Amino acid sequence: MTEVRKRLVFFESWMDPAAERLLGERSDIDLVRLRFARPPEENWPELERAHGYQILPNAELHEPFFGDPGLIARCSNLLAITATGAGYDMIDVDACTEAGILVANQTGANKDAVAQHVVAMMLGLTKRIIQSDRALRRDRHWDRMDFMGQELIGKTVGIIGVGNIGTQVARLCGGLFGMSVMGYDPYLTAAQFAERGAEPVDFDVLLQRADFVSVNCPLSGETRGMIDADTFARMKPTAYFINTARGGIHDEAGLAAALAEGGIAGAGVDVWLTEPPPLDHPLLAFDNVLVTPHIAGITEEACTNMAVGAARQWIAIFQGQRPPRLVNPEAWPKFAEHYERLFGASVAD
Repeated sequence: MTEVRKRLVFFESWMDPAAERLLGERSDIDLVRLRFARPPEENWPELERAHGYQILPNAELHEPFFGDPGLIARCSNLLAITATGAGYDMIDVDACTEAGILVANQTGANKDAVAQHVVAMMLGLTKRIIQSDRALRRDRHWDRMDFMGQELIGKTVGIIGVGNIGTQVARLCGGLFGMSVMGYDPYLTAAQFAERGAEPVDFDVLLQRADFVSVNCPLSGETRGMIDADTFARMKPTAYFINTARGGIHDEAGLAAALAEGGIAGAGVDVWLTEPPPLDHPLLAFDNVLVTPHIAGITEEACTNMAVGAARQWIAIFQGQRPPRLVNPEAWPKFAEHYERLFGASVAD
């Protein structure tokens, strides 16, 4: 029997060319690059023929090419969709599972980059680096004592979501600065918290005790809007809020109100509802807010890790093997049936 070549489509580019090199060496995979500049009616036929779709993050992805029920209905050959990084909120996982389409991400590939960004924001905020940099460039109507900062040693960090990234934040904060580390994650056992270097606490306790609240959980129906005006009101007025996870987990208007009223000391924000945020966004007006354009996980090393990890997962998927970072394992039985119909071969046990 002639081997059926597997078609993998992607838009524009990968995080790192290493992925294209790895996949380009495969004789059983056709790698197809699509362009957003082309009319949708030219891209759709390629997607409809595809067995795999490497999807871009929300900020780079264009309508109508999100992993939603409309795309799934049109792409009857599709076996899997994989995300560029850890986040997969651009994919309707339930719809994929119903169709027998695997969803995989690259969780853990950029954990060091994001955790270091969290610590960088903590240091930048407490050492008042942004304020002093701006003042030094602007004028001389200030005194250096105006920029007196604080040290991290002895402070308490509260981590919401103690997964790959949250664990790295815990290790850096506890190991480098001897900070007390608390964590809120309803999906971990006490033993898992201990292994990850965090004390398990209730959500309210974390808010009331933490000097830094770091959001490191995925965006989901459960976490969307979980940090609202009431949440900020329960934090200490000397505390800092940091979100490097996903826009939509915290209420941007509520954060701006808390800052304007002196409810918290400052914030570090890397993720936004609209990326990049508009120039008149209220959070951009505060000197005690450190902002970045969703770059916490973007380092040379992390991009290589994500690209290589994605390529290796595609090789596994097309060989009928379970990818190591499978989001919806319940889709496997339908995937196995679909795989056998398309390729005339059984999946691995």
